[in-house]
Amino acid sequence: MAEERECCSSKTKERSEKEYKDLIHRLNRIEGQVRGIKGMVEKDAYCTDILVQVAAVNAALNSFNRVLLENHIKTCVTRDIKEGKEETVNELLVTLQKLMK
Repeated sequence: MAEERECCSSKTKERSEKEYKDLIHRLNRIEGQVRGIKGMVEKDAYCTDILVQVAAVNAALNSFNRVLLENHIKTCVTRDIKEGKEETVNELLVTLQKLMK
């Protein structure tokens, strides 16, 4: 299990080994796709070919966000609500607003 530090918070979350491996696998795949796009630009690939690959990266990032958000709601948010930490709902709403820009 790994503890991950959020970029803008001092909170941490302990993830199961399965969740951790899934997220890291997704990020590694996205990282490879981005490197591929960089290579396409360096090799003067045709614009629409690059755009299709960028769309694939965007879809992969959206999928990553959905998985992470689902895990967050099922674990952190649910736990905090059960513990009476209602501010977590406001935090979730702010996060959703940022994701939907």
